Amino acid sequence: MTHPDDLFYMRRCLDLAVRAEGNTSPNPLVGSVIVHNGRIAGEGYHLRAGTPHAEVHAINSVAEKSLMPHSTLYASLEPCSHHGRTPPCTDLIIKSGIKRVVVGTIDTSLKVAGTGIRKMTEAGIEVVSGVAGDECRWVNRRFFTWHEKHRPYVILKWARSADGYIDFNRLPGDAAEPHWITGMTERVLVHRWRAEEDAILAGGGTVRADNPALDVRLWRGKNPLKIIISRSGAIDPGSKIFSGTADVILFTRNRDVSFPNTRVVYLNEDQAFIGEVLSRLHEMGVQSLFVEGGAFIIESFISSGLWDEARRFTGKKNFGGGIPDPFTSFSAGRSYHFENSMLETALNF
Repeated sequence: MTHPDDLFYMRRCLDLAVRAEGNTSPNPLVGSVIVHNGRIAGEGYHLRAGTPHAEVHAINSVAEKSLMPHSTLYASLEPCSHHGRTPPCTDLIIKSGIKRVVVGTIDTSLKVAGTGIRKMTEAGIEVVSGVAGDECRWVNRRFFTWHEKHRPYVILKWARSADGYIDFNRLPGDAAEPHWITGMTERVLVHRWRAEEDAILAGGGTVRADNPALDVRLWRGKNPLKIIISRSGAIDPGSKIFSGTADVILFTRNRDVSFPNTRVVYLNEDQAFIGEVLSRLHEMGVQSLFVEGGAFIIESFISSGLWDEARRFTGKKNFGGGIPDPFTSFSAGRSYHFENSMLETALNF
């Protein structure tokens, strides 16, 4: 049965879990807390794949091990019960003598899927699940989408002018550089978002027009895998996107192209390309995809229905014409105001 304080401690687990955001893939974000007589005796979170899980850190952090049989362990995700790069967390929990475990949500991946809870229950541990379940699933929405929908979690991001255009109409000979709509604060935020995802995607038109590096320069974090969709493959080999240390994957229908430091993946001529790209990325283990345009790519994701979050900036300047916002039916759930723009977000689930 649940206790009045279970929700409080589960939210502490979530506070811990998100400290590792962007670093644990393909593993989930997990936090764990051990409570004895209303006080936290130990806590921890999963740092990165291949390292000890949250429950291990929490148990190891308890100074007085004699408290364990009289304590409750909280975990934002069902403890694992299988051997991977680390031993099963359930074995350590059982060995520790803990008699009560509170789980935020079940791990629906095939390797766990309730077996962790069953193993602890069979060992005589009282297990309570579903505490702050929706919040726990939200923190691991990338992980759950990959396992349940068999595709990466897709985030769309773009910016538009005050009068609804994402870019000017480019003319032959125009410089390949962005026309900034947002300010520096928003750009730093976007670099933080990039660092949180497995891969970042842009269309060939955006690469030609803006010559983006698509890396993380304004925030501390990893550079995501770079993805280009260009059915023609008509991209300058000297483009910034091919520089740096991050790997590049080009999806194209042109079988006669090659680029430096780039894996070329050929698209089928007779298949909807968004679904095919996402299927291929799932096979590669990519759990999350940050899509930065341009208009054709954003519109293609929207029309396919294969997206999960949309983040749209609206600036204060008018363009007076150009390429229109590709998402005319955008229904914002939340909005945030910056000095130079407004950010609106929407969900597709």
